[in-house]
Amino acid sequence: MSLSHFILHSSERIISEWEVFARSCTPAANVMDLRQRRDHLAGMLKTIARDLETPQTKREQAEKSIGGDDAHVNSDTAANAHGMDRAASGFTPVQMVSEFRALRASILRLWSEAQGEFSREHLDEVTRFNEAIDQQMVESITRYTLDVDRLKDVFLGILGHDLRNPVAAIMTWASVMKANERPEWRESKAVADIQSSCARMDRLIGDLLDLTRSRLGAGIPIVRSDEDLRVACRHVIDELAALYPDRVVTVEVTGDLRGHWDGARIAQAMSNLLGNAFQHGAPDGPIQVALRGETDRVVLSVHNQGEPIPKRHLQAIFDPFRQLDPDPAVSSQASLGLGLYIVQAIVTAHGGSIEAESTDDGTTFTMRLPR
Repeated sequence: MSLSHFILHSSERIISEWEVFARSCTPAANVMDLRQRRDHLAGMLKTIARDLETPQTKREQAEKSIGGDDAHVNSDTAANAHGMDRAASGFTPVQMVSEFRALRASILRLWSEAQGEFSREHLDEVTRFNEAIDQQMVESITRYTLDVDRLKDVFLGILGHDLRNPVAAIMTWASVMKANERPEWRESKAVADIQSSCARMDRLIGDLLDLTRSRLGAGIPIVRSDEDLRVACRHVIDELAALYPDRVVTVEVTGDLRGHWDGARIAQAMSNLLGNAFQHGAPDGPIQVALRGETDRVVLSVHNQGEPIPKRHLQAIFDPFRQLDPDPAVSSQASLGLGLYIVQAIVTAHGGSIEAESTDDGTTFTMRLPR
């Protein structure tokens, strides 16, 4: 009996063996009727059997080996449904792979017991079977990964949203206490520290919300209006200069800096770039800001001296939660590692671009914004 016919005729036995394994690794909170999951497996077995019965050229085999024949991650397949279910049920990637390993071993063992003798054709069937089950596993894990990442992003969004209310309440009461303070009040510094810490928490929460908006597909929301980047840049520099009074910032402005942007978001991007330069640049080196108005765009660059960023890390620094500072104790005090990611998201929302260049002379971030 061919392997494809065996899979179809013995599907109930195969599914029963798989069900025993599935129950052994199902998270305790999700032990339940596995009927729907049996349907997923039955669908995958039919797909594997159909694949085995379909003639395949060498070229088609090569294309399949690099994922060229995989179903789209959003298509209505049994493998995708299985991955979606496993993500919702709390399975780990190891458990996901173990399921398919157990399924592969079970089918081959049951078939060999029923077959008796093997020929070269049977060996070719085993090769095709391994290709087919690997394809089902990749499709399922791809969908699983997509859903797990989305669930994490939703969680971060809910967390950031729900944290805003208690932080706002603390800030409000701290402001009330500050307004009623008297010269002899000993708790004045404590209230000031509370306000400062709450402001920092609010910025971190804002970063989390921006992260989830961009990763869930909505992108960073922007509201355009007529803006002059000369004004926005000066405001951001003055604000950060108060936090870093010992640092020197030089500003070079040329051309027309007016355009149609979200002024608050552009200021946020500028603040993140300058804050990054203050944090990671040489403490005794100046920070150079250049604003240049061109025909159809404005170019902003921020340069700081200091150790160059290795080339292999230049693109990765725009990834979320990426810290430039190798010392986690130092980095964690400053941010979540979302600053440059959010800058990129803001620039992208405006149809612009950002790039980083780092040499022995220092590091330069260049932001280009269409008017």
